[in-house]
Amino acid sequence: MPDDRPLAILLMGPTAAGKTDLAIALHEQLDCELISMDSAMVYRGMDIGSAKPTATELARAPHRLIDIRDPAEPYSAAEFRADALAAMREITAAGRIPLLVGGTMMYAQRLLAGVANLPASDPTVRAELEREVEARGLPALHEALAQVDPVSAARIHPNDPQRLMRALEVYHVSGRSLTALWREQRPETFPWRTLSIGVSPGDRRVLHARIAARFDAMLAAGLIEEVAALRARGDLHPALPSMKSVGYRQVWEYLAGEGDLADLRHRGVVATRQLAKRQLTWLRRWPGLEWIDSQGDDAFPAVLKLVRESVG
Repeated sequence: MPDDRPLAILLMGPTAAGKTDLAIALHEQLDCELISMDSAMVYRGMDIGSAKPTATELARAPHRLIDIRDPAEPYSAAEFRADALAAMREITAAGRIPLLVGGTMMYAQRLLAGVANLPASDPTVRAELEREVEARGLPALHEALAQVDPVSAARIHPNDPQRLMRALEVYHVSGRSLTALWREQRPETFPWRTLSIGVSPGDRRVLHARIAARFDAMLAAGLIEEVAALRARGDLHPALPSMKSVGYRQVWEYLAGEGDLADLRHRGVVATRQLAKRQLTWLRRWPGLEWIDSQGDDAFPAVLKLVRESVG
């Protein structure tokens, strides 16, 4: 039987792949409305380091779910799903196509798969896990997770502190593994049929060069000053999800006296490369993903062709 659900587009890819430019071009060519799928862009005052679209770009193509939280207030994947679904319903009701663009793969997965009935975050347990990281390092945390939830440990990167701590927090609070809780969820049909598009340069060296050039551009644009202003508020600290974002964490450490400017640049570029690697690992497992090489001039025509074929 034909699928009569309305269409939604997911435009995903590693950092610095060129997603924003493609999304804006799609907005201008087709009846699409953009929803940001980026865990750093939700925060106000975090503009340079998150590569947030400029005021000019947002005037051309408004993005929903940008600048909706203060950096002191954590924003979860469950909250993103609720907000994104509400925005998608509004866009579809207006006769337009929701276009979700970003590289936060956990947001994309939770959007489609739903959110398990997980316990709320426990500040006491989370603080203890953070002390454990400081004392023993992330590998010890990953090993501890492997003992109680080997399935989650196999899919969570050993250098992903936020997801590692959340999986262990769920176990310590509930006494049950994240995997067990997810297995109890009843599958549901997503209200939209989705076109999932992955964009990335075909040559990894090109992506690495883009990452380095963009980090240099961020430093030149005032990234250090942006983080210094956030630190000066006095109510932010490195353990917050906002300040753990790639780029912000490294600049925070630099401002705290860890290394010189050259070291900051090196650590920032390396951390961004590691993020891109994790994003690509997620995308390779994404079912039905249509890959587009964003390296050449034909990237947008190729994306446009996919969308038009899906629209019918």
